[in-house]
Amino acid sequence: MKSISVLVLQRLREHRLYAKFKNCEFLLPRVVFLSHIVSKDEIMVYPTKTEVVRDWKKPKSASENRSFIGMEGYYRHFVEGFSRITTPLTELTRKNLKFVWIDRCENNFQELKWQLITEPVLSLPSDKEKFVVYCDASREGLGGVLMQTGKMIAYGS
Repeated sequence: MKSISVLVLQRLREHRLYAKFKNCEFLLPRVVFLSHIVSKDEIMVYPTKTEVVRDWKKPKSASENRSFIGMEGYYRHFVEGFSRITTPLTELTRKNLKFVWIDRCENNFQELKWQLITEPVLSLPSDKEKFVVYCDASREGLGGVLMQTGKMIAYGS
């Protein structure tokens, strides 16, 4: 029987795609891909990315606040209730609003940071299991969670 690596390289060649064997790794339990750690069961944010979040200082202007929200927005699918948490921070980015950092902003800023530095994990979906979608709406936002066999697959808000 042929090894997995030979089968993969043959399949690539059949589709006119090529890879150098010395640059390939096979049967790894985890890989780093686009700042995430991907395993057969889950996807996590890479630890150095969470360090950046942990060390992020409180914004002192609308511009700094916008930068923080933009950076966090990339990871929104790892944060349950992302839009609810960011609502007071997003309000401070309005043009005609004076930037005043209140307790609610600080609390939500810290909550958002905490959500990402506590190693959020999403599971990988399976085409063999049924999906369950949970939705919730309030005056502050709309959110949903995609689950499968009791595990989080994705958040949306």
